[in-house]
Amino acid sequence: MFTSFHAMIPSDAELASQALTEESNYRFPSFSASDAVTLGLSLRKRFRASSRHSKGKGLVISIQTIAGHTLFACTVGDLGHPAGVGDVSLNSWTSVDGMVGVVRQTGHSSYYVEKSMSAMGKSAKQLGIHGDYIIHGGAFPIWLDNAHCCPIAVVACYSGSSQEDHHLVVTTVRDYLHKVNKSEGARMSTSSALGTEMHAPLPSVPIRESTVSSYQRVQVRQFISE
Repeated sequence: MFTSFHAMIPSDAELASQALTEESNYRFPSFSASDAVTLGLSLRKRFRASSRHSKGKGLVISIQTIAGHTLFACTVGDLGHPAGVGDVSLNSWTSVDGMVGVVRQTGHSSYYVEKSMSAMGKSAKQLGIHGDYIIHGGAFPIWLDNAHCCPIAVVACYSGSSQEDHHLVVTTVRDYLHKVNKSEGARMSTSSALGTEMHAPLPSVPIRESTVSSYQRVQVRQFISE
């Protein structure tokens, strides 16, 4: 019984492989500051609707360019609330910055790095990760379809749960890309339909005798009679 239950739990190597597949599958056709705001608000909305938030859990969200420019930043919860509501502290932002640093150095999600280290039994130093980095799930690279050298940005959130933070970011990115692709498909279909209409053959118009032709024949007959 315990053996079968243990077999249902994915290993760190399997989780790392899954995270790597997510990075490959969820790539953006383009990414602007407006996209960052929309994605950040989607993250906020999804977390506020979760059971974690209803239980008083807080979250910090940050979306930055790979160069370090902030595109979106948000706190879900009360920082330093006397009753402890929100569970957000200054350390939360420090953790997010450390997680984003991991993505900048490795080009991979912080969750992938965390699970890869655990699967190989190596430390961050042994993998060449030096500095004030936080090996914790929740930071995800934003890649473009046509740019393979490095991520263009990083989306990250921190609530204290590595797996749940990673899952929150990945599912939000997945759903956002689904909407983008669906909208792009609808736009292309509309453009194609308009193009078909523009190239459609013109309807044939029956040739009728014009008043000008009749007038001309009258003039010719008058000229001949003279």
